[in-house]
Formats: sequence, C-alpha cells, structure tokens
Amino acid sequence: MAIPIVTRAAELKAQVAAWRGAGERVALVPTMGALHEGHLALVTRARELCPRVVVSIFVNPTQFGPHEDFNRYPQDMEGDRAKLGNAADLIYAPELREMYPDGVIAKVSVGGPSAGLESDFRFGHFMGVATVVARLFQQCAPDIAVFGEKDYQQLLVVKQLVRDQGMKIEIVGVPTVREADGLALSSRNIYLKNDDRGVAAQLNKVLKDVAARVKSGRAIAEAEAEGASALLDAGFKRVDYVAVRDAESLEAIRGVERPARILAAAYVGETRLIDNMAV
Repeated sequence: MAIPIVTRAAELKAQVAAWRGAGERVALVPTMGALHEGHLALVTRARELCPRVVVSIFVNPTQFGPHEDFNRYPQDMEGDRAKLGNAADLIYAPELREMYPDGVIAKVSVGGPSAGLESDFRFGHFMGVATVVARLFQQCAPDIAVFGEKDYQQLLVVKQLVRDQGMKIEIVGVPTVREADGLALSSRNIYLKNDDRGVAAQLNKVLKDVAARVKSGRAIAEAEAEGASALLDAGFKRVDYVAVRDAESLEAIRGVERPARILAAAYVGETRLIDNMAV
C-alpha cells in the first residue's frame, strides 16, 4: 500500500494528533523531494527513533536566490513515493499557498552559525530555510526532526532556530551518505555531465587531504588556500570557499584543539557542490 499523501496542514495536524492520542511519538524528515539514498538514511534513522514518521516534500522558493535553480529543481512525487516504500507513514506535500497563505510576510532570521560560508554566496538562503522549517515545525509539531550532515551549516542553523524559539523538538543529524568514490549524495548530482563526474569526486579527496594537513599542524589559512588551489587543479571551475571552522559554532579558529569541521563549496561546470567532514 502506497504511503498516504496529504497537502493541507489541517490534515497533517489531525493525523499527528491521532498518533499522539495513541501515545506514539512522531519524527519529521523535511525534504525538497528528488529523494535518494541519503534521504532514505534520514527516514531510516527517524523510524529508529519514533514509531511514526512524516516526510515533507516541498521545494521552498524562499531559500533560492534569483539566479539559482528553483525553476528546474528536480521533482518526481510518484517516484519519491515509490522510493519511500513503507519507510514512512505519511508524506506532507503542501502547495505554495498552503505553506505561505499570505505570502512570505514574516521571515525568520537566525544568527550565530548562519553567518559566513553559504551566506556569503547565497544571500538570504538561511532566512528562507529558517522560515520554511519554522512553519513545518508549527504545522507538524514533531517530537524529533532529522536532517543530514551533508548540509552541515543548515543543520546548525536549524538547531539554533529551535533554541531561539524555545521549541521542544530534538534535532538529529545523520552522517553524509556517499557514492563509492566519496561523492556526497545530492539531488543536484543529476546535473553532472559525464566529464564532470570524475572531477566532482575529487572534492571529498581534497577535503580529506586538507583535514590531514591541519591535524598534522599545518596553519589553517595555509591549508585552506592549498585546498582551494587543489580543487582548481582538479578541474573545478570556481571555488567559493574551503574553510576549517569550529564544529559547534562555525566560527573561525586558529587550531584544532576543539572539534573542528572542514566545509567547502565549488563549481563543477555550472553545478555547485558542497561537502564537509569532521577534522
């Protein structure tokens, strides 16, 4: 039996209330669809934590910039439904007017980890993320929400949002799922052409090299610059950043005495890839 799909917040709230009435906890996995094994890992983790799982599918326009790929972002609702199988209990797929009935009037801004990195290149991106996630949390009121570490800065922004708003929702991060050659799974990987695919796989390898250099005592700024240069040498068209940051705050650091994270964003052809890993 296919997973039920609801498109109205009232329907979602009614179902969640029924589960709660039966004493069942609820997990939410927010997505923009075009599901792959990385998303399914989030759903699997959600099921481990709660007896009931909701997967939301909504391509959120407020987190796309004016020259980004909103209008061509891959969408396949029936394909996504089939991929989920029985892994979730409900798909919430609101239309734009259901998510933003009065337009995007009140936007949610989160400080702290939203500063720099992606925000330097995608102005307003995390405001859009925080706005839609806050509305999803309001509509679903989950006990737990599961996000991937692949979008590591986003994960920290969502955690900050929950703290700022005093929400009683546990945010759980799931490690990045990768191809055999190390490329992080992403819905945007379908944009990669044949010649681009081999270049894209070098991103993970370069990050590993930079992390190893930093751990061995190389100055962070020097290692970051070497990483950016290595990506260009590997065939990347442009590098937005290679940065080693504090793993909890994403603040710049001078050493790796505390847990650190290396994050990067770079273009293969016209496709922008991001990745990160623990140092």
